[in-house]
Amino acid sequence: MKQSKKDITLSEKDALQDMLDVEKLLMNYYNAALTEGSCKPFRKEIMKNLSSHAETQFTIFEQMLSRGYYEVEPAQQQMIAEKSDAYKKVLKQIKAC
Repeated sequence: MKQSKKDITLSEKDALQDMLDVEKLLMNYYNAALTEGSCKPFRKEIMKNLSSHAETQFTIFEQMLSRGYYEVEPAQQQMIAEKSDAYKKVLKQIKAC
């Protein structure tokens, strides 16, 4: 038997994951528009929308985290130090150019 849309219900976890995915996608689109924008009023509006969606994305993330739907492993101090060193090397190379 074929199911219709009204017969399919997302779980809370699936709904939140869908919302999170959409916000991330929107942020990617706004980021692309920002890098391509050539007039200040347009870029200002895009920045405002990007910031708004970043806040919404983080709120959804926090809700998923609080409900146990999203697991985050704390980074080990050694990993943080390695990434920091790698970033400093790249930054030094960029400044040298």
